[in-house]
Amino acid sequence: MTALAVQYYEGMFLVDSAKYATDSEGVTKHITGILTKAGANIVAEHPWQDGKLAYAVDGHRKGLHFLVLFELKPTALTEVIRACKLSETILRQIILRQPKVIFDAMNQAVSTHTTQAPPEDVAEPPEDDRPRRRPRRDDAPPPEEVEE
Repeated sequence: MTALAVQYYEGMFLVDSAKYATDSEGVTKHITGILTKAGANIVAEHPWQDGKLAYAVDGHRKGLHFLVLFELKPTALTEVIRACKLSETILRQIILRQPKVIFDAMNQAVSTHTTQAPPEDVAEPPEDDRPRRRPRRDDAPPPEEVEE
């Protein structure tokens, strides 16, 4: 019997943002624990987007997307999906298999991505010299009454 080659995966996990706000380390360990228990080698992990959801998911209107890049044998993927469905922390998940080239590019992008705010002393963009539009009739001030 031949051993299956390790595949490269990108996992996006939707978690309750309130749980992540109170215990970010615990939520991160929970997600990575599910993956490592299945035999995954985690390459990169990053909280991606926190905000209002388009629709309620299991009664939650806000959520945090957590991105994980990992290597795993394809036979263990069903175990990961089953564990995610049983988890109370993970609301939804999507796991995509990626080619090695894209996986490496995503790993580099996630590794260099920073969540720091831009410095406040950034110069404003210069004003352009284009002519401004004429005001519309709606924009024009009302005509003044002339007394005779």
